[in-house]
Amino acid sequence: MTVLAVSAEGPAAWENWRKAFSEVAPDLTIVSWFDPAFDPEKADYALVWDPAPGEMAKMRGMRAILCSGAGVNQLVHREDFPRDVMLVRMGGEQTAALMGDYVLWAIISLMRDARTWAMQQEQKVWRRNLEYNSCMDRQIGILGFGNLGAAIARRLVKAGFSVAAWCRRPRQDEDIRLFCGEEAKAEFLEETDILVNLLPSTPQTRDIINADLLSCLKPGAQLINVGRGDHVVEADLLAALESWQIAGAVLDVFREEPLPKQSAFWTHPRVIVTPHVAAEAACKIQAAYIANAIQEIEAGKTPELTYRPEWGY
Repeated sequence: MTVLAVSAEGPAAWENWRKAFSEVAPDLTIVSWFDPAFDPEKADYALVWDPAPGEMAKMRGMRAILCSGAGVNQLVHREDFPRDVMLVRMGGEQTAALMGDYVLWAIISLMRDARTWAMQQEQKVWRRNLEYNSCMDRQIGILGFGNLGAAIARRLVKAGFSVAAWCRRPRQDEDIRLFCGEEAKAEFLEETDILVNLLPSTPQTRDIINADLLSCLKPGAQLINVGRGDHVVEADLLAALESWQIAGAVLDVFREEPLPKQSAFWTHPRVIVTPHVAAEAACKIQAAYIANAIQEIEAGKTPELTYRPEWGY
């Protein structure tokens, strides 16, 4: 009997997880981490997001820890994180599809100045601020070319956009023009009209979207951040917006979440804020992904999205 202990999203989410796993993996025994009778030593796996302090130390004897999100930096930097236990990130086709939908929506929203239309609607103002940009007029730059970055790049190409991507390690791709390594980053940025950040959070990528990087973009470029909140130096982005070096931004992730009410991003006329929703797959889809990852581990395989300490994600 394989036992999965569910902690992700807290006790209020337990019933949704229970129903989802009963449909997609009825042979998998699942228990609530928050059940007073639960014994962590009897569980083989744990599904987590951001457990309470000290709880991850109770997972040291498990075969693997599975995260309900694509990012795991909230786990691996904790003192109680068991570094000898396999950690698997959330993935799956729906996650990539949702992210692709979001990025495509964000790009078109920036190109057509949808933020202005929304503000005019609130004020009942009828003003035809026409924007004539189309997919033929904008070079999209993907910052990060992992599983999601590659999927989003190909989705945008199919939609008619010219797309390039930057990655740290040398690699090749038949469909996407790649810029690899630090020495190629400036050239990549200089050609970019809309920058889409999909990088993971690592010591090398934190604060990467700063004044220096933003100054390398074309004047009037735009930014979409669906990577991590700690990638953006918020004061630098606000300054770039003020100077019109950056003409607009769509931001889904932030250093502090929920975004504080006093943040200037809430009311900025050229910023669209969304509450970290770009690629959150349905509970049933996530449960199926987790169940499949457990099957792979049980069969002696390593899931594709297993955390690699040497990469930082």
